[in-house]
Amino acid sequence: MDIKTFNIAGMMLITPPRFGDDRGYFSETFNAARMKEAGITDTFVQDNHSLSRQRGVVRGLHCQLPPHAQGKLVRCTRGSIWDVGVDIRTGSPTFGQWVGVTLSEENGSQLWIPPGFLHGFCTLSENAEVQYKCTDLWNRECERSVRWDDPLLNIEWPVAPGAAILSAKDAAAEAFSNVNDWFHV
Repeated sequence: MDIKTFNIAGMMLITPPRFGDDRGYFSETFNAARMKEAGITDTFVQDNHSLSRQRGVVRGLHCQLPPHAQGKLVRCTRGSIWDVGVDIRTGSPTFGQWVGVTLSEENGSQLWIPPGFLHGFCTLSENAEVQYKCTDLWNRECERSVRWDDPLLNIEWPVAPGAAILSAKDAAAEAFSNVNDWFHV
């Protein structure tokens, strides 16, 4: 397993090896022992799967607050996405900083976004399918959303604000300046 770390503590890009021949390939996408060796000791309790039919769909930026904070292990199993994690841990030296990577069915990479981060993605292809493992169950009362294009974050999205396809919930998300003491380091 190839593991890349970032300047934001906790986030990792994990690329499992693929073993291929003329029939296709095989890849072990999750192994609890290998994840533990990489430093991911959280237990996963929920798997999610989304399909975005159009290019330019933006989902996020989302998180859940304690006591139901979620870590997410995200992969794209069809098409490609630009996947983003934003540090919202109060007291973290990287508070408000983000990491963005391309996840695709071709590269097989997965982004680990620990609890204490916002998560969002933009589809780079039509019919993009995203699957992710979560460390806690979805909880409506703990769910929060921040504007994907908030100028304080300055995320380099691959879609212009007027061209992004958003849900009503994401279009009405709050400003990043409202993220106060959601998570503590």
